Amino acid sequence: MAFTTRPELAGTFGMVSTTHWIGAQAGMAMLERGGNAIDAAAAAGFALQAAEPQQNGPGGEMTLLVALPGAEPRVLCGQGPAPAAASVAGFRALGLDQVPGTGLLAAAIPGSTLAWLTLLADHGTLAFADVIGPALRVVEDGLPIGAGLALVLERMAPHFLAHWPSSAELYAPGGAPLPEGSLLRNPALARTWRRLVVAEARAAAAGAGRAEAIGAVVREWAEGFVAESIDAFCRIPQRDSSGRAHAGLLTADDLTAWRPHYEPTVSAEFRGWTVHKAAFWSQGPAFLQQLRILDAVPGFGEGALAPGTEGYVHTILEATKLALADRDAWYGDAPGVPADELLSPDYARTRARLIGDRASLEMRPGAPGGREPRLPDLSVRGAFDRAGLSGLGEPHAVRALLEADALPGPDGTARTDTVHIDVVDRWGTMVSAMPSGGWLSSSPVIPELGFPLGTRLQMAWLEEGLPNTLAPGRRPRTTLSPSLATRGGEAVLAFGSPGGDQQDQWQPHFFLDVALRGAGLQEAIDAPGFHSAHQPSSFYPHEALPGVALLEGRFAPDVVAALRRRGHRVAIAGDWEIGRLCAVSRDPGTGIMRAGANPRGMSGYAVGR
Repeated sequence: MAFTTRPELAGTFGMVSTTHWIGAQAGMAMLERGGNAIDAAAAAGFALQAAEPQQNGPGGEMTLLVALPGAEPRVLCGQGPAPAAASVAGFRALGLDQVPGTGLLAAAIPGSTLAWLTLLADHGTLAFADVIGPALRVVEDGLPIGAGLALVLERMAPHFLAHWPSSAELYAPGGAPLPEGSLLRNPALARTWRRLVVAEARAAAAGAGRAEAIGAVVREWAEGFVAESIDAFCRIPQRDSSGRAHAGLLTADDLTAWRPHYEPTVSAEFRGWTVHKAAFWSQGPAFLQQLRILDAVPGFGEGALAPGTEGYVHTILEATKLALADRDAWYGDAPGVPADELLSPDYARTRARLIGDRASLEMRPGAPGGREPRLPDLSVRGAFDRAGLSGLGEPHAVRALLEADALPGPDGTARTDTVHIDVVDRWGTMVSAMPSGGWLSSSPVIPELGFPLGTRLQMAWLEEGLPNTLAPGRRPRTTLSPSLATRGGEAVLAFGSPGGDQQDQWQPHFFLDVALRGAGLQEAIDAPGFHSAHQPSSFYPHEALPGVALLEGRFAPDVVAALRRRGHRVAIAGDWEIGRLCAVSRDPGTGIMRAGANPRGMSGYAVGR
């Protein structure tokens, strides 16, 4: 039996795995009171908004996959589109050539909270008041600040104090950031949630059923006091990563006009499994393209290309570069994305033939159906220049970039991350959810509501004619990418990891460990992580490190040396720094469920029985 950092859970009642123990416990509490996986996932989602405000918030967005017993998996899109006033011309008129990474201009319509409410109304069994209960206790009673949140607060406090006083009031009262171990309370957010609970109670008292009463909560958010407060706050210019203050574009009319919706998944088969993802408005199909390409490589998964070998890592890195180059050339919420061709086995074989013995240092999008690819202008910090390669990407530059990502610049730019939730219940319902955005470092806290807006529009380009060009009503191509796998038509595995552009690298690595060598969930989560930093980041300012591969320090020295001989610009991370995976599974034949959670970061946990 393989050694793991913690036991893989097993049982027949239900499993919850999330990136913070508060979310896992909140979800399990709903299962214990008779709720289903939908109730559990929603409770976990709201609890994570309270417990990890540096990773997500009520003003953010979400992509979610759900598989109900006997039904095909579906996507619930909680990724809001650009406001009606958002346009390339409008941003250009402000003297901007990129959407800022912070502030109000980059806010899409917030979709995470509405998506949870939609899912709960449609498929849950409990009231909103029940599922919001654990989250309310966190913001009212307080939660001790952990090391990760404390570090973000310390780094953001100067910017809060200088430019975002409403954030300073919550996170740096008295002029100093709240320290590790102190209690974080959020009375304004508690009042917001309490007003939503009252809306539900009034509807129920008037005779509305459970789903209709939750609908009243949706209207209070999208048409009532929440929408009005967001509209008013967006009229006040706020400092953003351009170094200037800009008002926002969101209006109450934008919130009123939009609702989350369900849509089919896209999927690909891999050796008896079918992996389901959100469609090409997300980066999710890049996972599927990697599987297709790898399956077309002769001998992949065996011999010199067996898991753990340098040939295996090299082949995955090269397949990743090809898939993500296609992402940047072809993916977006626009008509004409060549979806069928991008996922076809014939196209995958063509792409697989590009994988040689040496690491590629180029961006190589394909030509599906004979179409000519077009990349956005990648002449940004550390990225590819118009001639091909900027020259950055040496290992010493990687560590500098990683450290810079965690530090706010003079404009307050600082990256945090995302959260993830997987749930399966005894009836076979399975949920995989990736909420994110609305981080405390994204924009100022709205004083009346207790949370900031997101900045997902930074992922759209200010160049006309691209699939991911900014446009009113168009979703920015999101990195949020949960995963769900079926076998024989039954949902058997839900999994995911925060990590922006790395989400659809770390998740395939986990899946391949399970699919190729039969690893257990916790064993696959614990396996040494790696990823490519070759592609331009989806986040402002869209930097890249061509040819760079980042590996955890637990890789064998001979593997690292062999990869460097192949031309990979290898940089070594800490032994436990790469990935934040969660996973749950269910065997339809026995009903046995399992769960694992990531030890990295010291916050992820799985709960079940």
